[in-house]
Amino acid sequence: MRLVPWTPDDLSRRMDDVLSVFGEAMSYQADALAVRRGYITTHLRRPQFRAVAGLSLQGHLLGFAYGYHSAPGQWWHDVVSTVLSDTQRTQWMGDCFEVVELHVRPSAQGHGLGEAQLRALLSMTRARTTLLSTPEADEQASRAWRLYRRTGFTDVCRHLMFPGDPRPFAILGNNLPLMLPAGRE
Repeated sequence: MRLVPWTPDDLSRRMDDVLSVFGEAMSYQADALAVRRGYITTHLRRPQFRAVAGLSLQGHLLGFAYGYHSAPGQWWHDVVSTVLSDTQRTQWMGDCFEVVELHVRPSAQGHGLGEAQLRALLSMTRARTTLLSTPEADEQASRAWRLYRRTGFTDVCRHLMFPGDPRPFAILGNNLPLMLPAGRE
């Protein structure tokens, strides 16, 4: 497996593969993925867009992650900022890199690819903080939650209901640069 930084054009060229990974990882149906194609295409033009791909030695896409500088006027930024206090908005959203998507094919999970992608992605930004949203889940059973806790993400907001999604989400944040936990090299 190898990690490769992606430009917006790289991600756009591999959009079908990206949507396949997204669908497998999130158990989304084809109609939901068609909507995602439009969102992702819009995201490619956002300020400070950064992406990383996890590829097999044969070049098959095993996972991907992307994000960009979070700013007023972006849907996610505006929804999240309405539920934060003034102090939280200043602390977390003043200079924030938003991790928009981080996914690994289920068949490739459990081998460190998600963490490698997250660390590589966050090493590409000079922002002061990072935020992400993830569906609420059992923190011990969910690989995603274990990853976020292992890499130092803390609760910013819990049980947020995004318009159009029936699931509650957590907003998790971390200071940058991302530090290794004690005992890890």
